[in-house]
Amino acid sequence: MPAFDLIIRGGTIVDGTGAQRFTGDVAIKDGLIAQVGEVRGDAAEEFDATGLLVTPGFVDVHTHYDGQATWDQEMAPSSWHGVTTVVMGNCGVGFAPAAPDRHEWLIGLMEGVEDIPGTALAEGMKWDWETFPEYLDALEKLPRTVDVGTHVPHGAVRAYVLGDREQPGAIPTDEDIDAMGKIVEEGVRAGALGFSTSRTVLHRSVDGEVVPGTTATADELVAIGRAMGRAGHGVFEMASDMMREWDEFGWMGKMSRETGLPVTFAALQSIAKELPLEEQISSMRAENDNGANIVAQIALRGNGIVMAWQGTVHPFRLKPSWQEIAELPWEQQKANLFDPEFKKRLLAEEHDFSEVNKDIIGLIMVVCGGWNMQYEMDPDFDYEPQADESIMARAAAAGVSGDEYAYDLLCRDDGKGFIYLPILNYADGNLDFLEALQASDDTVNSLSDGGAHCGTICDAASPTFMLQHWVRDRKRGGKIAIEHAIKRQCQDTARLYGLEDRGVIAPGYLADLNVIDFDAIKLGKPWLAFDLPAGGKRLLQKAEGYVATIKGGEVTFRNGEWTGATPGGLIRGPQQVAMLEAAE
Repeated sequence: MPAFDLIIRGGTIVDGTGAQRFTGDVAIKDGLIAQVGEVRGDAAEEFDATGLLVTPGFVDVHTHYDGQATWDQEMAPSSWHGVTTVVMGNCGVGFAPAAPDRHEWLIGLMEGVEDIPGTALAEGMKWDWETFPEYLDALEKLPRTVDVGTHVPHGAVRAYVLGDREQPGAIPTDEDIDAMGKIVEEGVRAGALGFSTSRTVLHRSVDGEVVPGTTATADELVAIGRAMGRAGHGVFEMASDMMREWDEFGWMGKMSRETGLPVTFAALQSIAKELPLEEQISSMRAENDNGANIVAQIALRGNGIVMAWQGTVHPFRLKPSWQEIAELPWEQQKANLFDPEFKKRLLAEEHDFSEVNKDIIGLIMVVCGGWNMQYEMDPDFDYEPQADESIMARAAAAGVSGDEYAYDLLCRDDGKGFIYLPILNYADGNLDFLEALQASDDTVNSLSDGGAHCGTICDAASPTFMLQHWVRDRKRGGKIAIEHAIKRQCQDTARLYGLEDRGVIAPGYLADLNVIDFDAIKLGKPWLAFDLPAGGKRLLQKAEGYVATIKGGEVTFRNGEWTGATPGGLIRGPQQVAMLEAAE
């Protein structure tokens, strides 16, 4: 009988710890890494990795697969980009606990906040749960290509406790807060990795209402943190507008010091936030210097939207002529869009902002005409574009208006052209500010939103972007060493959530691995697919260069194609490295 199940021979090993790369073998047995270095002995299968990178599988801690994970085993698009572990239930939205009469409400919340088609969620989910522990049991039934862990989401908890009283600005009673704490404690004890909330006006239900948690008091949030503290583990995750009057870092620091638990927040550069990113980071560090454990989640590229005629957003959605055809089938829409008279009429019209919420009017105006902030997505698009690549610059060079250039651009490729609008993380027109942040121990690479914003972004490709852009190809500013980049996406993200059993290539760790042709790594062109339940749309993006992805010792993807293997399961709570004697 072979000594091992699989041996990867002669690869360039980047082990996830930040240590210098080295050439060696990796032996796998019973789903775990058995030996690393020079491996003697045979295996049921051997893989020649000469000239290829061997890295841990990527750990993505900010996703929204809460519905998709109940029906989909492939877990694309994250699984296409070397991800072997996802943490979902972020930003306070999710589907448990779920009272039977609140299913539609929870779907509307997720659809509004995360742009996941409500029809897909309604058809795809079976709702064979009510409590959060029952939701975990439901997740456990379906094997997948990746492991999934999840937070208890504030929105679902509030809706469950307050019922019809859950309205914007609702003030829970002490009894309500106590009940919420008990639900969170129960969920964490059952295996949730933490709790999440959202406190930004950009997050709204499909009906336009701000999400539960936006107006929650510090007392409510700290009480929920204490509930996690009673359970003994968990990460408190938050997205926030960082209003000064909320003193977010004050209560986050207090909670973390009192419970001993980490608190993590989405840290994005934004000209709209009252508290600039630099001040957020300095406030976080002041609390950490005083004994707190607060961690900033950062994204390595501009966070924004990809606009297309068939997408959720494009610059002409508020034009009356578009509204006339908005509900038509695509082929009929396309016939109108390619009609010169229709184009002439639409471009001559004013945008109708009458129904736009005042809190987001500035953003909508940028979408509808901020040509200096919008960029044409060429086949080899660089996600750190320069000013002369903007719609405004290219329109001027072509001698046409920004409106006409954008219209024609969207009509390219048979009406499948794309425009990139980085709303966040691109105020300077470059990504230089991230160089210091990604080198800091109090930040983690995150915010991919995998599984969400189906019609507007595909940042689930973030690990590939990190390798292609930051490690290999970046022309403007500094790069990231491959050893550091892999540590950031593997060990650092895993440890934040107590997942000590993954993210490193060493004996006893999970055999979650990527074999990568680094020279070939390349993001593919995005496309809109209509493959969710009920024909729901989602923006997808593949990658070249992933020779193999291995989960728990099984090859799940070869050259970007799913093998059909589903070794992934549900993560319940913190995990420890297995005690493993090296096989001889």
